[in-house]
Amino acid sequence: MDLHNLKPAEGAVHKEGKRLGRGEGSGKGGTAARGHKGAKSRSGYSKKIGFEGGQMPLQRRVPKFGFKNINRKEYRGINLGKLQELVDNGTVKKEVTLDTLVENGLAHKNDLVKILGDGELKAGLKVSVHKFTASAKAAIEAAGGEAISL
Repeated sequence: MDLHNLKPAEGAVHKEGKRLGRGEGSGKGGTAARGHKGAKSRSGYSKKIGFEGGQMPLQRRVPKFGFKNINRKEYRGINLGKLQELVDNGTVKKEVTLDTLVENGLAHKNDLVKILGDGELKAGLKVSVHKFTASAKAAIEAAGGEAISL
């Protein structure tokens, strides 16, 4: 290693760009590389979100209709027939909880779960989830079970 082949580590030296707007002799004076006229040449310019140079923005071109309720709660629907399948397979004995449904892949851990009345339930199960339809609740209690809302 000699003095003539010493150089700084990779990425240690940052070459500054040419300074803008510092006189004509600098090569970037006058308009300071902003071009002539127009909003972009002026101080304080900031492009609006979605601005497409005067073309009608996508947000306004796309048709919109209906109503989106931002407070809507999405429930994962599980039918009584699925609960009966769990009993038939032997994965569930007496009690069905949210954890049981997650383990068997019928719901995710953060889901809100609602039991629906489709299918037939013969086993007397203690079911504890977020919601039940009226027909599901009646069917669970008719089979000798219990419906508990969380």
